[in-house]
Amino acid sequence: MKISFVGSGNVAWHLSQAMEEAGHWICEVYSRNPQNARKLAAELYDTNVQLDLNFADSSADVIVLAVSDDALDQIIEQIVFPENVIVVHTSGTRTLAEFQRLIEIYSDVFVHTGIFYPLQSFTKGFPIDYKELPLCIESKNERIENKLITLAQSISDNVTRMDSDERFVLHVAAVFANNFTNYLIGVSHDLISREQLNFDLLKPLIQTTIDKAFISDDPVAGQTGPARRGDWATINRHMEYLQETNPEWTDIYRLLTDKIRNLYISK
Repeated sequence: MKISFVGSGNVAWHLSQAMEEAGHWICEVYSRNPQNARKLAAELYDTNVQLDLNFADSSADVIVLAVSDDALDQIIEQIVFPENVIVVHTSGTRTLAEFQRLIEIYSDVFVHTGIFYPLQSFTKGFPIDYKELPLCIESKNERIENKLITLAQSISDNVTRMDSDERFVLHVAAVFANNFTNYLIGVSHDLISREQLNFDLLKPLIQTTIDKAFISDDPVAGQTGPARRGDWATINRHMEYLQETNPEWTDIYRLLTDKIRNLYISK
């Protein structure tokens, strides 16, 4: 397939290269910052930098809107599509119906719409095993949905048809599993660094925590620690230290401790 990308951030960076590796031609890349588009195009084989949002003469079969939720509306207001192209977005939360409605309002030509949502935390330069990458696909048109599934399967062995409501719940769960977990690991890193200790000491513990969660039918079963045991002497000492170090961390510690205790009291 011939594919164009609107956006040059982390998602576009990874998906465009994964698609090219799978044998597709990334024919165009657009970014609000042309220099970013040039940087991405330089990573690809034969890709033109699109300097504006007029794609009317594009030969693309699929245009991927790999932009933030906040930018999606503005992009759709301005972009000019070639007739009958497949247009997809990569958001975890914007519904297909909402996306279709925006396209119908602003596009002067008929286009097909769909969702191509990769469930992953992307960072430029950080390698991803694309074959294991979960890709969630949706379109109201079965023929278009099958085309998008074929495209997804050329990249990954983990492709799922998923409607907008299911995708939303998955995205909420992903925020807990990824974003919040990463924030807490960052707090641990800052705590360790303040005392000039080596963060590597925590890595086996973090790895074991993740491994246990993966092999268990219920990750809660692997919960340990002072909150699980009701060890209030230890909890109070921790909170005294945190209050002196960073009161915001005390609030987080107290909240999570209460939630863990309430969970096990209820059981």
